[in-house]
Amino acid sequence: MKNKFILALLLAPIFYSYGQNPNRRIEELGIVLPEVTKPIANYVKWKHVGNTLYLAGAGPDVYGKLGKDLTIDQGYQAARETGIEILAILKQATGDLNRVKQFVKVRGMVNCTDDFYDHPKVINGFSDLMVDVFGEKGKHARAAVGHNSLPNNIAVEIEVIVELE
Repeated sequence: MKNKFILALLLAPIFYSYGQNPNRRIEELGIVLPEVTKPIANYVKWKHVGNTLYLAGAGPDVYGKLGKDLTIDQGYQAARETGIEILAILKQATGDLNRVKQFVKVRGMVNCTDDFYDHPKVINGFSDLMVDVFGEKGKHARAAVGHNSLPNNIAVEIEVIVELE
C-alpha cells in the first residue's frame, strides 16, 4: 500500500501536466491575451491541415538586435511576449486552447549581431511559457537560430506547428 501511495505522489505531476487546462492556467498566470492583428503582408496567420495547425511567424513589440541593443533577458521577455501573442492566435484559430493535443515544432528566430550565440536562452522565453501553460503538451522540438535582420527590426520571430484533438 505504501509503495502505491509513493508511486501516486511521484506520478501526480506528470498526470497533472497532461491534464491541465490551458485556459485556466492563463488566468492563474494573470495573462491577458491581446487582440489578434491582421497580417502585415499577403499571408494568413494560420493554416489548418488535417489535425495539424501551422502558425505563421509572430513577433513582439520589442525592437532591436540581441548583442547590440538588447540583453539576453530582454530577448527572453520578447520571446515570452511573442508566446502570449501566439496563445491569442491559437485561441482564435481553435476556439478553445483545450483542443491543442501537443506542440510539435517551434522555430525561433533571433535578430542578432554576428557574434551573438545565446539564441536558445532567448527562445526559452517562449518555450518556458508554453510548458507553463500546457504542461507536457507544451514541450516541443525546436530550432533557435540567429538572423541578421527580421521584419520591422523585431527582436524575435517564432513559428509554431501544433497537433489538435
